Amino acid sequence: MKLFTYTGETPADALKQIEADWGGDALVVSNKEIRKKSLGQSALYEIVVGVEDESAARKIAKEKPKPNKDDDVLVKISDTAKEIEEIMRKEGKLGAPRAETPKPNPPIKATATIAHKPSAAPAPVKEVYEIDALNRKVDDLNDRVKLLQHSMWEKVIDPKSLPIPPEFAEIYRISRQSGMSAEHLDAIMRLTLENMPLSMRQNSETTRRYFKVLLRKMIPMRIESRLNRPSKKVMMLVGPTGVGKTTNLAKLAARYAYQLPDKYKVGIMTVDTYRIGAVEQLSYYAKMMRLGIETVRDPIDFSAALSSLRHCDIILIDTAGSSQRDREKIARIQQFLDAEKQSAINVSLVLSATSKLDDLRDIYRNYEPLGIDTIVATKLDETAALGSFFSFIYECKKPVSYLSIGQEVPDDLVVANADYFVSCLLEGFDKTRKADI
Repeated sequence: MKLFTYTGETPADALKQIEADWGGDALVVSNKEIRKKSLGQSALYEIVVGVEDESAARKIAKEKPKPNKDDDVLVKISDTAKEIEEIMRKEGKLGAPRAETPKPNPPIKATATIAHKPSAAPAPVKEVYEIDALNRKVDDLNDRVKLLQHSMWEKVIDPKSLPIPPEFAEIYRISRQSGMSAEHLDAIMRLTLENMPLSMRQNSETTRRYFKVLLRKMIPMRIESRLNRPSKKVMMLVGPTGVGKTTNLAKLAARYAYQLPDKYKVGIMTVDTYRIGAVEQLSYYAKMMRLGIETVRDPIDFSAALSSLRHCDIILIDTAGSSQRDREKIARIQQFLDAEKQSAINVSLVLSATSKLDDLRDIYRNYEPLGIDTIVATKLDETAALGSFFSFIYECKKPVSYLSIGQEVPDDLVVANADYFVSCLLEGFDKTRKADI
């Protein structure tokens, strides 16, 4: 393999030259900024590539200047491959070298042969140690090449972005593609770079674990607490249309009444008299679970309805969904809250995890006057990009209490868990994770 160095004012300029000379045959092995941009001169980036085709490499080497310096990663891979070949020959796995040596296999394949196809006869102790050492060396080099490849992604997309060390490039790319706000991601990355011990920056796996821990600490979660009788809990679900308030109220009712170790007496109330079939849907759930239900049309009757459910430990209230810009309907909900002075009502804003960040901000801003206590996140199973919802929670600082992961009542509801949410954010939604909560 031959090495060639290309330069350009941006990584994209250098990559265009590489594409023109080699097409897809060149392997990028290093990339760095060698001159900062200033008033008097432009920035300068250097990209080193390796080419397998020896004849083509010799031809273009006459036209291109020699590289400024050899790349450590490529040199070490080449040396390691030679050492592996020599040890395998001693073990009898390779014949004597021929006059014209064929092109050697990549180091990864050689490693696989050593790891999975041991010799029938036990190797001398010294050679076993040598093989183990080479395996570790190749693993380290493979990881370093992987980091270099990921580091190219951000520099080519946006050369002006926060400089990302190679060991953080993979997790940064995943977070960026999740839809997380670039402003938030850069702030989080700066905190990571400032606080992460240098001893942990060995490879992409250790940096990923540290980054996940940091993300978990940045989003507030409300722990489900045990209700101490005779205390009561009154919870009102509010939010825009179509986010699943009624379905999730039914899930909560079933959880409190039947699934928790302490079985609570649950009452249901609805003040949603706008939507056709809303009362019928909730009445069906109440009948199936043998729970009391009250329908309230006017704020003046609200306190009386709560009083009729005073024997219940937990009262769940469904409200009419409306556009966040329909101030009249939101003001109507406020009238119900104002009508009850004795009971402390926990107002939970129900939001879809599929919503865009700007829409989430707009919804919260218009419902905030109701006095939002917690957030219920729905439709986690319907999106592969939870970054927008993460950024929203990071901004509003309101704790998430429950996560809805499907339509099944009552099973598809889990208590909010930072580890679960961050795993879905970085690795994609997986319903089997529910069992680990």
